[in-house]
Amino acid sequence: MTIPARCRRCNSDEVTGSGWCGTCESAYDTWNRRHASDIIVSVLGGTVVVAFAGIGLPLLGLGWVIAATGALSAAATIVGISRVLRRRRRRQFLDTSLPKAYLPSGR
Repeated sequence: MTIPARCRRCNSDEVTGSGWCGTCESAYDTWNRRHASDIIVSVLGGTVVVAFAGIGLPLLGLGWVIAATGALSAAATIVGISRVLRRRRRRQFLDTSLPKAYLPSGR
């Protein structure tokens, strides 16, 4: 992955590894804290998977080895959901308007 020459959000010359400038990264971190409850969705998804695989499969008569994969499945579910939500929040942040300090002057 190549780093772009300019920030994708404010068109600044100072770009970090993410493709944004330090100011936009800081603004995103601050904005993202308002949506910290997104982790609840990830954890609940993992809980449903582990409950089904770890508890439900042995009750259905399947071996404990197959049911033990429920923990790995739950971890994969948590990671997958959190990555999807992170991408969604980043796109949502990009769609928000820039502060007035970033807008070009009307010369």
